[in-house]
Amino acid sequence: MPLLGSNGIRNFYAICRRMNQSVETPEPLSVLYQSANLVAINKPHGLLVHRSPIASDASEFAVQRLRDQLGQRVWPVHRLDRKTGGVLLFALTEEMNSAMQVLFAKGGVQKTYIAIVRGYTPDELTIDYPLRRDDRNDGAGVFQEAITQLKTLQRTEIPLSFGKHATSRYSLVELTPTTGRMHQLRKHMAHIFHPIIGDRPHGCNKQNRLFNEQFGMNTMLLHAQRLAFVHPVTAERIVLTAPLQTEFERMVGALFGTIA
Repeated sequence: MPLLGSNGIRNFYAICRRMNQSVETPEPLSVLYQSANLVAINKPHGLLVHRSPIASDASEFAVQRLRDQLGQRVWPVHRLDRKTGGVLLFALTEEMNSAMQVLFAKGGVQKTYIAIVRGYTPDELTIDYPLRRDDRNDGAGVFQEAITQLKTLQRTEIPLSFGKHATSRYSLVELTPTTGRMHQLRKHMAHIFHPIIGDRPHGCNKQNRLFNEQFGMNTMLLHAQRLAFVHPVTAERIVLTAPLQTEFERMVGALFGTIA
């Protein structure tokens, strides 16, 4: 094989640079908060937090993207479903990761979500409904206590026929889990017959299809809006809030106009 001369080498590297430039790089993750030992992002809907055997199709992960963006290692201190957008908190040191894990385990972090669901929900409701573990650990199949507080923010009825009904009703709700079970909010809303729009498999497939056909929307409309806790080192009260992302905001506008 002939060796490249100096001109050939320069041309080779120029081609490589053009190839690298042509590869589409994702937009930087939106950083909501950063200190010496913590960082929070507004996680996009559809982005996995980290690699998972139950989502082998994924090639991008919040952990890797944030690590590359910040140029340092990061530790996710809690879970957020792939389909859920909003506040996701990371530790920047192993010590802070351990401290935050303890804080979450003891219920020292207040989490608030908003969702768009089918039907008219009650003004307020405590959903106290144990959930069966469905992960792959030894405890799979065991029922665990699960409690969610619901508050209705707005209701709407739109002239969109569905089944035998001439109109369709939806609610914008605030959900505050006091326990942290897998898919808790999604399962609880399905349990009270007000499934979250865009949820699969816990939601209503007919409603999901309706939203895809009428609005071109297939995002699950569940958003982690707020995290609040006392910093384990400084004792400062930290409140992190994530704005709605594009698809969620679009559907709020289409269904409710604005958030009252």
